Amino acid sequence: MPPKVKITKEMIIDAAFEIARSEGAENINARTVSKKLGCSTQPVMYHFKTIEELKKTVYVKADEYHSEYITNIQSENPMKDIGLNYIRFAETEKNLFRFLFQTNEFIGKNISELINSEELQPIIAILSKEVEVNTEQAKTIFRSLFLIAHGYASMFANNEMTYDEQTIISDLDLVFDGTVYSLKGGL
Repeated sequence: MPPKVKITKEMIIDAAFEIARSEGAENINARTVSKKLGCSTQPVMYHFKTIEELKKTVYVKADEYHSEYITNIQSENPMKDIGLNYIRFAETEKNLFRFLFQTNEFIGKNISELINSEELQPIIAILSKEVEVNTEQAKTIFRSLFLIAHGYASMFANNEMTYDEQTIISDLDLVFDGTVYSLKGGL
């Protein structure tokens, strides 16, 4: 008789991540994870005392995956690339986008808290340098870009819409250029 395969914590996280990605995080439970791994529910509940604990761990993995995805810069304008990648992520990874950004993870927070978060400071610094503005102006530009990108992303994550990248790029350019122009005294 062959030895039983040892189910590791990482295997459980990976399986739950794939469930979140393909079926939605609401479908993560001991049975779905154990079925994906071809084992009983015992290893899942051994490594994670609650399913909420597992979901929080999967959330961190999804957030890391998302961060890597959106920071894959292809042009000389990192901010527009990040905005476009954010929208692409929502269009191609609908379930993960909804898990990360539409499950009350930010309950009780406001936009200023999100913009001032420690995780965003490297992006704000890049933006400040890119367009030669101070940190507060960079935060204003980021907020404008974020709101339009999140609006587009939400539409794609929650609807079967046709993805029109040229229109999206045009809108991102308008918001970016218009906000920079306004902040530099153009209006």
